[in-house]
Amino acid sequence: MNVFDFAHAFFSDSAHWHGYDGIPTRLVEHMQYSVEALLLAAAIGLPVGLVTGHYGRGGNALAMIATAGRALPSFGLLVLMFIWIGFGLGPVMIPLVVLAVPPILVTTYEAIGAVDPSPVDAGRGMGMSEARVLFQVELPVALPLVLGGLRTAAIQIVSTATIAAYVSLGGLGRYIIDGLYQKNYEKVVGGATLVAALALATLALFWAVSRLTVSPGVRRSH
Repeated sequence: MNVFDFAHAFFSDSAHWHGYDGIPTRLVEHMQYSVEALLLAAAIGLPVGLVTGHYGRGGNALAMIATAGRALPSFGLLVLMFIWIGFGLGPVMIPLVVLAVPPILVTTYEAIGAVDPSPVDAGRGMGMSEARVLFQVELPVALPLVLGGLRTAAIQIVSTATIAAYVSLGGLGRYIIDGLYQKNYEKVVGGATLVAALALATLALFWAVSRLTVSPGVRRSH
């Protein structure tokens, strides 16, 4: 059997569409882990990136933090957190957030810092506060790149959230881990296909968000 045969056998089996181990249940679990991790990473990375980018300070420190975050092995960190914290969602969230913060943080910093200074100076000349300059002048122009950082982080999270299955949680990684243990390659291929499909759906979602939130003029300039 080839990969397509395994995938067809997996998705055509009605048993995989019902119950606690069914595709809808595992998909919802995987999306839950991914959304929670992305929100936590955004809550950390966006404010720091916006403020440091606005004032143009801390770039070297952010680069060091990003390099360190990218260098940490997600699976190794998961095991360490599992030993330290024990069962639960915490050991999974920590490596996912650590993985996702660097692209959000660095991209946001660079996006804000790259905004043309002319409208920024004009806004300050009109008496706008620093917060208004940031959110009404700089952020609308930088939004495509900021969304790009969030998109990158989301794809990384979706792809890596399969590690939740290593600590007895759910998600699409259950099919991959259980399939390898049982030597059931239909499950392995099916799980991998679902993760890839969810990653593509995430790309499509961010494309739609970009179309809705970024002004046409800014889109053309990028």
